[in-house]
Amino acid sequence: MIQQALDLLKDPLHFLTEFIAAHGSLTYALLFAIVFMETGLVVTPLLPGDSLLFSVGLIASASGQLSIAIVIPMLIFAALSGDQVNYFMGKYFSAYVRSKDKILFLKRSHFEETERFYEKYGVKTVIIARFVPIVRTVAPFVAGAGRMSYSVYLLFGFLGACLWVTSITLAGYFLGDNEWVKSNFEKVVLGIVGISVLPIIIGIMKQKFTAK
Repeated sequence: MIQQALDLLKDPLHFLTEFIAAHGSLTYALLFAIVFMETGLVVTPLLPGDSLLFSVGLIASASGQLSIAIVIPMLIFAALSGDQVNYFMGKYFSAYVRSKDKILFLKRSHFEETERFYEKYGVKTVIIARFVPIVRTVAPFVAGAGRMSYSVYLLFGFLGACLWVTSITLAGYFLGDNEWVKSNFEKVVLGIVGISVLPIIIGIMKQKFTAK
């Protein structure tokens, strides 16, 4: 199981291709579980999100082994469901988590970074954070811990889930026939991750220049 998890993190396209060949339609359940856990469990921020969605779109386009009409609404529901679990966990367990310097891969600094996102962008953070690895895992928890209005959170959470899943999955779907993308998938994934973490890098640079 540990090796499979490492394979998923390293090359989600290859992992999914092999899983589909071995398990067929059970792949849908696996995809739902991964997206749900990445957004719903505050201690699993390192699960693949952007690269997984791109891989799903690419497979749907290139081989038709996954249905784009099924997978997009299913993963939107998975992301939104995970958000709700994470939000209410934040309401009830924030004090315990904040008392620890680190829980598994999650550091206190991740909470602090997400809180700065909220201070700067307000409720729009729920949408913006969806496109930032780690932050999208912590943001629902912080929203719950900060007692953000649930109705407001639900609305922006739904919009964020729709934009995130649809945009990245369709990007993979429409680029699925591109030979360069197929031959350089690892570079494409690194590019997606790089773009995703760009807001954090810009924020850190701004803080350093402001401090100077």
